[in-house]
Amino acid sequence: MATVTDLKSGIEAGERAALARAITLVESRRADHAASARTLLEALMPLTGRAQRVGITGVPGAGKSTFIEALGLMLTASDHRVAVLAVDPSSSRTGGSILGDKTRMERLSVDPNAYIRPSPSGGALGGVARKTREAMLLCEAAGFDVIIVETVGVGQSETMVADMVDVFLALLIPAGGDELQGIKKGLIELADAIVVNKADIDPALAKRSAQHYRSALHILEPASRNWTPPVLTASALSGDGIAEIWAQLERHREIMTASGERASRRATQNVGWMWSQVSDRLGDALRKHPAVAELVGELEPRVRNGLLPPGQAADQLLRAFGLPE
Repeated sequence: MATVTDLKSGIEAGERAALARAITLVESRRADHAASARTLLEALMPLTGRAQRVGITGVPGAGKSTFIEALGLMLTASDHRVAVLAVDPSSSRTGGSILGDKTRMERLSVDPNAYIRPSPSGGALGGVARKTREAMLLCEAAGFDVIIVETVGVGQSETMVADMVDVFLALLIPAGGDELQGIKKGLIELADAIVVNKADIDPALAKRSAQHYRSALHILEPASRNWTPPVLTASALSGDGIAEIWAQLERHREIMTASGERASRRATQNVGWMWSQVSDRLGDALRKHPAVAELVGELEPRVRNGLLPPGQAADQLLRAFGLPE
């Protein structure tokens, strides 16, 4: 493993190999690696924070990878440097990524101004890898000015994505009345922009779907008094509508920056991030505690067989950890 100094120099020089090694370092669960990762991130903090952070989620079949590739290629052609942090489902056997985004974004993966990093979600809620935020900072320090976080899909906690990006985009598909009812209300509430993709298949249906979503937005309380989420149609396959979508994301950036909401949102995210780190490390420390580890083998079978209430078992584990009543 390269030293922290070597990784810092390599990232500052925009070396892709150094960036890849640094992300591997922050994703590691080894205690010595975690300490080195914290030192590296602290040293690189002055180089972070200047990128546009875009979260993209979507319903199954919405074509997220095709859409991201089309958007990414358009941006790199305009001299942007784009990093895609594509969070794959984790294999239950190996813990590794299953989908392999580099194979799903073949053209973007070989673009010199793009960087794609598939990361296993590790079972994290909302399909967000445990260290996605740190990887995002490393990409910013390496000079990427657009960071796209692609999630596994519509999961139980899209808020985890929305809480780490500047703008959150929901990718939907043209749908009829019954199918529209199946779209999660929470997803629409969180979105800063909604895109009905695959509009080339049935343009009329795509337009009707977009109008339905606009009507749904009218009865919801807007997240910001300065921004009404636009509903757009696009075809990632043909490229139609991609430029208009980016223009809306840039407009969002301008409006939210001018109002101070962008800075406020990031400040709130940073505090939440801090507490998330505390929770993660406390959880790791608890599981590794000798007295807790000794009890787990006794308590888990009893809980699994319905012989012990989960809450009572949790109390015993926390007492063994040293947590006061």
